[in-house]
Amino acid sequence: MCATFDLHLEQLDVKTAFLHGELEEEIYMLQPEGFVEKGKENLVCRLNKSLYGLKQAPRCWYKRFDSFIMSLGYNRLSSDHCAYYKRFEDNDFIILLLYVDDMLVAGPNKDRIQELKAQLAREFEMKDLGPANKILGMQIHRDRNNRKIWLSQKNYLKKILRRFNMQDCKSISTPLPVNFKLSSSMCPNNEAERKEMSRVPYASVVGSLMFAMICTRPDIAQAVGAVSRYMANPGGEHWIAVKRILRYIRGTSDVALCYGGSEFTVRGYVDSDFAGDLDKRKSTTGYVFTLAGAAVSWVSKLQTVVALSTTEAEYMAATQACKEAIWIQRLLEELGHKQQKIPVFCDSQSALHIARNPAFHSRTKHIGVQYHFVREVVEDGSVDLQKIHTKKNLADVLTKPINTDKFVWSRSSCGLAET
Repeated sequence: MCATFDLHLEQLDVKTAFLHGELEEEIYMLQPEGFVEKGKENLVCRLNKSLYGLKQAPRCWYKRFDSFIMSLGYNRLSSDHCAYYKRFEDNDFIILLLYVDDMLVAGPNKDRIQELKAQLAREFEMKDLGPANKILGMQIHRDRNNRKIWLSQKNYLKKILRRFNMQDCKSISTPLPVNFKLSSSMCPNNEAERKEMSRVPYASVVGSLMFAMICTRPDIAQAVGAVSRYMANPGGEHWIAVKRILRYIRGTSDVALCYGGSEFTVRGYVDSDFAGDLDKRKSTTGYVFTLAGAAVSWVSKLQTVVALSTTEAEYMAATQACKEAIWIQRLLEELGHKQQKIPVFCDSQSALHIARNPAFHSRTKHIGVQYHFVREVVEDGSVDLQKIHTKKNLADVLTKPINTDKFVWSRSSCGLAET
């Protein structure tokens, strides 16, 4: 929204946020070291306010902030309880996003944003960080003349490579080779192999990559999903696959999501492979939603049940994508941008037939009731399922390793570009 409508985007930070919370329970603690009063060593302190280290501290802080911001006339979004919205006359508005103690404030009018900052500073001890340039490890780079915003994790990715001594490795063009499959048969079979693998920081690397994948890198979602299934007992082959992802990152650490352009419509792409997981023969769901020229939501994950056919795997994937589409539609509507229908593109003709026509009862009666949710949303017109050729389906990259040309095309279509 900030890129397309050229909104101001400011960042704030609350100092010692958890100390602002009001406690509802009666809690006692031992006297802190160095503050024990002579003659009163056997007494304890009763807490009046919340404190870091309490289980309820984050909740207390959120309730305190929530009640204050609502008192200023802001509405909490029902589709995201950490987003607040206030509309003024003459098409003016402010959106406030809260993540623990970090805040982003967006709006067309700078004076109104300054007014909100002053109100917050009177209530809490705040740090005004000015125009947003870094949030949750993501760098925000803006070109306001061309209405573009880039989100990247360049520094974070370079830090990962240095941390695991891969900063000088040879880079490659895709995270995993075509038709590459991992399985539990590659796990260590004896104690010596296990001991060897225990020296490897497998879980640390996969966890670090997962953070990048969730924030700004849909291109590694499928690969990270594949290697993360073997966290408990990784083998040598699994470790080689993880190092391959790092080699890919080495060559593409400058890649960033680029939002911009005048078009502000959501489009979804969904795909599924069939029985790609060699251990339990489950299929992988992949979907991606784009807005303002780049991906805003993406998923690559194993389906919870085994699909009996490609059609069924695609149908279950379409259901997951439609659930996300409905949520995005609600969120945008609450932010004042109603989109009547969200097009979701699927490359399976048979899955589209089942979604539009419940006639094939004998073939689909075993499919769980929850997966027929897709029919309802297609019928009521909130989602428009459409056929797309496999070659043009962006979600292909989220379900299986694909060749370099298709991979590079999918990556750029998701809005990822070199900065």
